[in-house]
Amino acid sequence: MTLTADEILKQLQQRQFAPVYFLQGEEPYYIDLVADLLEKNVLQEQEKGFNQVVLYGKDTDVTGILGQAKRFPMMAERSVVIVKEAQAVADLEAEKSWPFLEAYLKNPLQSTVLVFCYKHKTLDARKKLGKLLTGDKSNPAPAGTVLLTSKKLYDNQVAPWLTNYVRSKGQQITPQATNMLAEYIGAELGRLTNEVDKMLINLLPGQAIDEDLVQRMVGISKEYNIFELQSALIRRDVLKANRILLYFEANPKNNPLIPNLTLLFNYFSRLLALHQIPNPTEADWKRIGLVSTYARRDYQTGLKVFDFPRTRDIVHLIRRADAQSKGIDSGSMTDGEILRELVWLILHPVPLHAVVGM
Repeated sequence: MTLTADEILKQLQQRQFAPVYFLQGEEPYYIDLVADLLEKNVLQEQEKGFNQVVLYGKDTDVTGILGQAKRFPMMAERSVVIVKEAQAVADLEAEKSWPFLEAYLKNPLQSTVLVFCYKHKTLDARKKLGKLLTGDKSNPAPAGTVLLTSKKLYDNQVAPWLTNYVRSKGQQITPQATNMLAEYIGAELGRLTNEVDKMLINLLPGQAIDEDLVQRMVGISKEYNIFELQSALIRRDVLKANRILLYFEANPKNNPLIPNLTLLFNYFSRLLALHQIPNPTEADWKRIGLVSTYARRDYQTGLKVFDFPRTRDIVHLIRRADAQSKGIDSGSMTDGEILRELVWLILHPVPLHAVVGM
């Protein structure tokens, strides 16, 4: 049966364990979360020595996995077999392994909890294993197998997810801090939760995660960061933009070019989308990932500063800078020089055809 991560976690909290879990998808966060809970909580600590086995995909095969899964527990109610990096099991979808794998999945040993951690991808639904696990009306999925497909969040889902995550810990986070983390880290949920958890440990009673705490704990300079550079560009503050560029060039390890280009691209591509919506509704704002009113301020200002043709040209310029960072038409330019040229072109409008010929 196919379940969401929340549904699985609720069952695990109630100590309801399925014989087989197949955890797949591009977002590893929920795969790791479910697998870690099973690894830590199915068995008592003294039971794990004889009854818990962790295998790695590149070091095992279907025969080895099923051999471990078919063992009865010793002095315990259950045994646990966890296959990490299951996407690396060479014969997982091989024809020769199929009869044995199918037979086990349709009739698993009830005293075993077998967990497949199939990361960064999903099974091919056209092949036998994918068809069996997803099932359909004529051929339902095996009753004893729980299938989780963990999808990456869209950009517009990160901020609400982050807010809910902090609230689930009994704490609060300001819209400014939410926006900064969502933009700076993006949809890497593992990294996002690691950073938030560090901040939660350092919170004082009644204190919320705010912008200052994010800057201190995540290592973002309070005055010289990509958000301040973006703000300087929107307000056409040439002096401030150049100060930030000098800081970036002096501290390249803390200010890598690609993430900075990504954040600028996200801003101007959203601005381009807003130009095509004369009077954006609440639903329009949310659809492009701008949930809080705080996050919308820079876009409302940007709409006045950069008209549609100029915004379109800037998006092209950022793509050009990204290509230059990969060695395309960049000559001997350093990352600092690529960003400096991009900022100059944003602040000093030049016809795009003239730039391409530079």
